[in-house]
Amino acid sequence: MPGPASSAVDKALDLIEVIARSDRPLRLSELASEVGLHRATAYRVLVDLVRRGWVLRVGDRYLPGTAVLQLSHAAATNSLVAVARPVLEALSQQTGMMVNLQVLESDQSRVIDVVRPQRLEMISHLRDELLPVHRFAGPLVLVAMLDAEARRPYLRLAQEAGYPLDGSDGLRADIDRAARSGYALERGRNEKLIASVSQAVTAAKGPPICALTIVGLDAEFEEPKLSQMKADLAAATAQLQHALTALSPAGADVADVPAESGTGKAGTAKAGA
Repeated sequence: MPGPASSAVDKALDLIEVIARSDRPLRLSELASEVGLHRATAYRVLVDLVRRGWVLRVGDRYLPGTAVLQLSHAAATNSLVAVARPVLEALSQQTGMMVNLQVLESDQSRVIDVVRPQRLEMISHLRDELLPVHRFAGPLVLVAMLDAEARRPYLRLAQEAGYPLDGSDGLRADIDRAARSGYALERGRNEKLIASVSQAVTAAKGPPICALTIVGLDAEFEEPKLSQMKADLAAATAQLQHALTALSPAGADVADVPAESGTGKAGTAKAGA
């Protein structure tokens, strides 16, 4: 447990550190106890952290916010999987396809969660694997959301692998198409019988947060089914983006804000807190 916080900055950093290290979303009472603050004090600090994007509030629990996600892969995994899992499950059920969640790393993307229906068990789920931009839709759409300078490490890896960067069939053209359309479509590039379509979840500023990708048999990626998949993917991406960027409800009920005693110690945990 961190020592007693001596300033507002200490209190905020203590709360961010506890939330980022946790392997599950935490309630207010748990956070207050961990950092040695009264629940009312912890609540007030958390309201500001949520407003600034450092903490995400989902119901009565707190997770790392979008600002932390851009700095820490571990926090991204813990937070994104918790928030995105229902979205992945719903999208997989709606489309009948495998759906994965990816985040960018230094020169590739990493699959951090997957929902795969039984009928597609023959397709590798690639969970925890790194994917290069020139072979997969997920990293392609994520890199398309970056500026030219930030794209360099991903392009360099493709070039070292012998993939062409220029020309109508080059990687730069693929990235430009994804940037214009908002989608990346990959058919048979990594495996001949497998196709995928991906869309990024973006932040107001900075790099994209993550990407949702639908994966299935190439024969099922024909029109009009492909257009419907894109529509379903867009709706799911918007749903996840809203969940990740939503702030604490404005004008919280007074009953939600615990009264602070003069002891300065953490309050007793209550059911539903």
